[in-house]
Amino acid sequence: MDKASIRKRILPIRKGLSPEIVHQLSEKLLEQFKQLDLSKLKTLHIFLPIKSQNEPDTFLIIDWLKKHHPGIQIVVPRADFETSLMTHHYFEGLEDLEINAYHIPEPAKAKIHTGKIDMVIVPLIAFDKNGYRVGYGKGFYDRFLQGIAAKKIGLSLLDELLEIDNVNAHDVKLDQCITPEKIYVFPVSG
Repeated sequence: MDKASIRKRILPIRKGLSPEIVHQLSEKLLEQFKQLDLSKLKTLHIFLPIKSQNEPDTFLIIDWLKKHHPGIQIVVPRADFETSLMTHHYFEGLEDLEINAYHIPEPAKAKIHTGKIDMVIVPLIAFDKNGYRVGYGKGFYDRFLQGIAAKKIGLSLLDELLEIDNVNAHDVKLDQCITPEKIYVFPVSG
């Protein structure tokens, strides 16, 4: 199935989930996330959820990290829709966030992070058995992930593996994908 068809099929399913179900599934994602080895992690980049798209509540992960791993720097994105590029900012709390025109919470005044990132928690609509993902189609994360050696971990409320027919050279593979029921580990590219 091509990416556009996958978006048309999966987004209505995710949007149809009640707020209570999204919260329950997000709590299960946190339980799976807790199984990751964070011992060498210094900086983690994590997306902030678009509530209108029923994205996973990543604030649960952020709150848990701040409580249990306060030494890990948390970095969040700010999108530039004219260039389709992101800047990366230190997470300074809910009070620093503003909602942009696309309903994405973003840092308003937080300092930009320009250093190394060890792990990226990547948003997605769907993923396949090889670690490729379907996003919203703007390429923000593929551009960002191409130039870094960070561990790339997808986060999905739905546990459905799909076949993506139109993977292209710009698509960046995930190392793992966390779902409410399990952590998928993908083969390394050769």
